[in-house]
Amino acid sequence: MPSTVRAAVRLPVLSTHRPGPKALALAAVVASTLGCAPATLQAREGVEVGKKSVFVGLVPAEKLEAAADQQYLQLASEAKQKGALVDDNHPQVIRLRAIAKRIIPYSYEWNKRAKDWQWKVVLLDSKELNAFCMPGGKIAFYTGILEQLKMTDDEVAMVMGHEVAHALREHARERMGKTSATKIGAGLVSSLLGLGQVGDSLLNMGGQLLTLKFSREDESEADLVGMELAARAGYDPRAGITLWQKMSAAAKGAPPQWLSTHPAGATRIQDIQASLPKVMPLFDKAGKPTQRWDAPLKSGGLDAQDVDRAWAQALRYWGVGEGRQASLDTHGAH
Repeated sequence: MPSTVRAAVRLPVLSTHRPGPKALALAAVVASTLGCAPATLQAREGVEVGKKSVFVGLVPAEKLEAAADQQYLQLASEAKQKGALVDDNHPQVIRLRAIAKRIIPYSYEWNKRAKDWQWKVVLLDSKELNAFCMPGGKIAFYTGILEQLKMTDDEVAMVMGHEVAHALREHARERMGKTSATKIGAGLVSSLLGLGQVGDSLLNMGGQLLTLKFSREDESEADLVGMELAARAGYDPRAGITLWQKMSAAAKGAPPQWLSTHPAGATRIQDIQASLPKVMPLFDKAGKPTQRWDAPLKSGGLDAQDVDRAWAQALRYWGVGEGRQASLDTHGAH
């Protein structure tokens, strides 16, 4: 509001004695009218990000989420036919869903639609170092990223929080909105919003959801929001540092699929370190998981060989690694 307008607004004259409830309420209303918050309003605790892009408005959220759900089901169906959809009873699937169950409730603040999403979590048997969350809360992890990086629960939560953040902040919707705006031009925006032939063409882009590449700004934003989600869920956000150290090491030679669309390196680790003061207080006061799946790796004081032996023990417990086939024979993989 311009300052000249502000000057023309007169606050009601209150008596000099301690204001009562009605006076405080009136002050709050006036403050709201002026566009400012009452003095007692505290700043948001956690990370800060900018507003969503205007391009998200070019793509109907419910239609994109429906397209994502269809593609997700198709992906799971094809994986099942190939024997690559890990069984629901597999300990690694139970682990992922337990972590997701803690993270999801903290997503609602970031996207009001998230409370109505039909959240799903699957594990795909593949050597790829990959994970994603499609619009509408459709999460998938690949066994490769869990096993090859020997991920702790905190690191899993950081990856999951990051991918969930992309969905919450609607980065795929933004990307598709920008693409559609470039291809069809401003003159056809009304047709797009009306879901005519142009809208139908847009929905066909749902098949590209798994190959969308986000901008550096999107990735940085997902890092921040993901850190907060993990911290509020009781997972140590400092694991983001060890995660990206592992990812950088794995990138020697041919970069893994997940890293190819997620910029890494010293700069990214520095960005995470710089943001830790905003999220560590959330982690410190958060309730912690009553069950961890990485206990052998959290004991500390282990040399490299001890870590390998501890990890092998954990893999056997989860039914992967040397014990994987026995677990699949017991539970079945589909």
